[in-house]
Amino acid sequence: MPPKKAAAAPKTPKAKAAKPKAATPRKKKAAATPGSAGIAAAACLDGTPSPALTAACALVEQLGGVVAARYREPLGGHWVALAVLPIEKVEATPYQRELSPTHAERLATVIPKVGRFLDPIVAVPSGAGFHSPNGMHRLAAMRRLGAQAITALVVPEPEVAFRILALNTEKAHNLKDKSLEVVRMVRALVADAASRDRPESALQLELEQPGYLTIGVCYEQNGRFSGGAYMPVVSRCEAWSDRPLRVVLAEREAHATQLLALDEAVNEAVQRLKDSGFASGYLKPVVVARINPLRFVQAKPGQPVRGDFDAVMTKMLAGAKAFDPSKVKAADIAMAAAMGGGSDE
Repeated sequence: MPPKKAAAAPKTPKAKAAKPKAATPRKKKAAATPGSAGIAAAACLDGTPSPALTAACALVEQLGGVVAARYREPLGGHWVALAVLPIEKVEATPYQRELSPTHAERLATVIPKVGRFLDPIVAVPSGAGFHSPNGMHRLAAMRRLGAQAITALVVPEPEVAFRILALNTEKAHNLKDKSLEVVRMVRALVADAASRDRPESALQLELEQPGYLTIGVCYEQNGRFSGGAYMPVVSRCEAWSDRPLRVVLAEREAHATQLLALDEAVNEAVQRLKDSGFASGYLKPVVVARINPLRFVQAKPGQPVRGDFDAVMTKMLAGAKAFDPSKVKAADIAMAAAMGGGSDE
């Protein structure tokens, strides 16, 4: 009689892999009830133009331009004017990003095909002329075409000139564009005695993100700075401040000095990777991600991860100096490339 087989040991149930928690979706702002905002079309001509618009229209005519219409824009009911201005009397605001010759050339090619200039720029009175916060490339294109005049929506409130990021529809801003515009705006505001003591937190619409100021100072000093590699860290360390703008600017300049010193150490670590045989445009994001101490911090529900700028920079600088390329695998580089980490776009 064959021996009985020993009873099989009971199987230990395999632990199920924990499913990653789905990211909490952002709540979308509910759409307004149709017809519940602004003023009716028939009401856009009601009332008397504001004194500020009247003064702006007088400047238009003084400069040889023509006011085609005065009306209240339909959302906020603010008075604006549709005018045709001598093109030599309009300049882009001085704190905008650099002109893209390629984009200006493209516009100069496309506009004649339509045979009409149908996209008015925004113009704000400035001294003896007008500044446009959103029309740099259209101005350049029209000048290239030899135009004598340009159509503009004249807005009398000077603060609109600082709302470049919100107004610009000509060409998408990349990180370098945004941060340089922010630092130029802040320097212009700090240079003005009437605005230098405004709290930074009162300018959230104009500046958009507190980290842009720090990154912008870095780009001022190094046009080839890789802001995209550091923005995820900086954005978690900088926050809106209620202190005067002039004080905040000095602090962010000090932060930029630390960030540029870190960048030098990171560049040395990248060179060690290259010397080890790695070749990729994503080496810097890999180094920055490896030395970022905030990546190990677990976010609490409803509370984003925050860090102290000085403490984080100190840890990252030490990490960059001690960076060991032998611990990096080719798969790490490939993953960074696939995710597009560190892009300034």
